[in-house]
Amino acid sequence: MADASHVVATSNSRSSGVLISILSTVAFTFIAYLTIGLSLAVLPGFVHSNLGYGAMLAGLAISMQYVATLLSRPHAGRMADAKGPKRTVMAGLAMCAVSGALLALGALCSRWPGLSLGLIFIARLALGCAESCVGTGAIAWGMGQVGHQHTARVISWNGVATYGALAAGAPLGVVIQQHFGFAAIGIVSLLLPLAALPLARLKRATTVEHGERSPFRTVATRVVPYGIGLALGSIGFGCIATFITLFYASHGWDNAALTLTVFGGVFVGVRFVLARTINRFGGYRVAMASLTVEAIGLITLCLASHAWIAITGAAIAGLGFSLVFPALGVEAVHRVPPNSRGSALGVYSVFMDVAMAVTGPLGGWIASGMGYNAIYGFAAVAAMLSIVLTLVLHAQAARDVPSLVAARADS
Repeated sequence: MADASHVVATSNSRSSGVLISILSTVAFTFIAYLTIGLSLAVLPGFVHSNLGYGAMLAGLAISMQYVATLLSRPHAGRMADAKGPKRTVMAGLAMCAVSGALLALGALCSRWPGLSLGLIFIARLALGCAESCVGTGAIAWGMGQVGHQHTARVISWNGVATYGALAAGAPLGVVIQQHFGFAAIGIVSLLLPLAALPLARLKRATTVEHGERSPFRTVATRVVPYGIGLALGSIGFGCIATFITLFYASHGWDNAALTLTVFGGVFVGVRFVLARTINRFGGYRVAMASLTVEAIGLITLCLASHAWIAITGAAIAGLGFSLVFPALGVEAVHRVPPNSRGSALGVYSVFMDVAMAVTGPLGGWIASGMGYNAIYGFAAVAAMLSIVLTLVLHAQAARDVPSLVAARADS
């Protein structure tokens, strides 16, 4: 009995140590996305009301960050492979600080609208590059800290840090602006990553995998199908985030914000409770089950005739979508050698950005012809297509196991 108790205690201690290592790494993701969230709700209003520009330029100020993120993801992945994830995260935090300084400077130059807007655009580009470096680097750093057998947990907790920081940052930014002005957003966005940089410097670096790296084209070829599955599954999330307010307004319903809160709460809750199911059942099975649940939620939204049905549909969709990214991501990084996994994560994450970028115009086009309910019907079809693709990838992976084992042995 004593031996059994010792084994259980040792196992619990190891599990706690793994969790602490993961949390101490994804904390840098939280800091980066908190700086992103701070300006998310207040920047368009500053560009429109204070600088006097139209809605298009106000929206472009936000979109500049996503363009930079989309273009810099692959480079961030290669940097994590070649120079190490610690240096990649630290570079991202430094760019976060630069972005905050430029944002504060832009706010102080508001009497010259053109100069102010230019500084804000440069700040947003720097923030987009920072997002790529910190987001990709933190996952690779966490995997190196706790081992690739915990990849699913690292990706899941990184997602919790991402969405939790955005959820906290937006209202915090509103409060800061109301009490101290828009320039204070930039100052706080400068100080947060500067405070995190010494902590990142003190944290143990992981060993950079040596040996000949797979050509980027080879890595991309192996990862792109999984990215397409992620993009198809992410369209539903994009439609809920972008159109739920207009969807509610078209029906004359109140509390659209509550629907977003429910979706986000369920999403984060599932990441907390069910992240380990990916290691237990495998990424493919969890992805297919998750996409099925997401499709059911989106169909419920499509057919909703009352607000409570819409909220229920959003909750079901959040339940399903929560594990799609880590489940497919685990299988994607397993398709490449260890010294190319940073690049694989960079390529894979791009497809989330692509899905969010195309959802707005595509969903708007569908709504203009068929109404807002139809958007969620098309998103459900996209999730079903992702199920089919995941099934094909699962079958292909089963056939490729012997060759992958041999390739890893050679590397």
